Amino acid sequence: MQLPTNPFAASLGDETRYGCWAGFATGYATEILATTGFDWLLIDGEHAPNTVQSILAQLQAVAPYPCAPVVRAVSQDPALIKRLLDIGAQSLMIPMVDNAEQAARLVAATRYPPNGIRGVGGGLTRATRWDSVDDYMTHAHEALCLIPQIESRNGVENAEAIAATPGIDAVFVGPMDLSTDAGHLGNPSHPDVQAMIRRVLKATKDAGKRAGILAPAEADARRYAGWGFDFIAVGIDVSLLCQAARETIARYKHDLPQAAKSGPGY
Repeated sequence: MQLPTNPFAASLGDETRYGCWAGFATGYATEILATTGFDWLLIDGEHAPNTVQSILAQLQAVAPYPCAPVVRAVSQDPALIKRLLDIGAQSLMIPMVDNAEQAARLVAATRYPPNGIRGVGGGLTRATRWDSVDDYMTHAHEALCLIPQIESRNGVENAEAIAATPGIDAVFVGPMDLSTDAGHLGNPSHPDVQAMIRRVLKATKDAGKRAGILAPAEADARRYAGWGFDFIAVGIDVSLLCQAARETIARYKHDLPQAAKSGPGY
């Protein structure tokens, strides 16, 4: 059996690819998202109540559909990265990467010795199709897409070095954490934050890598697409449900407080 193609990496081309955050932590909800036309989904293991087992269920649920999964880990723990790779995650997003040294350690966590520290699971792992993929250990890295998140001023200052790290395939900006770290709590539209986002984008493109960002607000998403971001998350499933539910009940109850009628932030 040949090494499975990475559908997310294969989908990145000249056109911006639009995705959605999957935060319900169930295969059923994530499968619904996979049928709606999004190009990719972020299975969130950082802020959603996911486990390795629930992430596996979601990878299995979306596998039949033309919607590429990306898995976000909760941390940079190499043991967790190993487990996510073993269950078949091919595109990994890792939060809070501040420098090239951290980026290099992440690359090592995804490679087998002598090029890294990934442990060998062999026939126990879905990634090898239970030891059916020919020469998996030699070629596994060829189907991976490793995406550090830049979410701090330190990360921005080191964006060029992070993006240039061999084995890093793309860089993703976290606007809310970045704006908060920059002293503009909850305001990624602040000119200082926008300048930081532009710097990360330029550094990533100069390194020949792909750039992504979270932008649930349409005006933001269209602006970032115009700047040249390759993949943009334009929805969050939990927020979409909250917004639709509030709008629905507001049509029948006119005495709701204004805050309950407004959509959640991100």
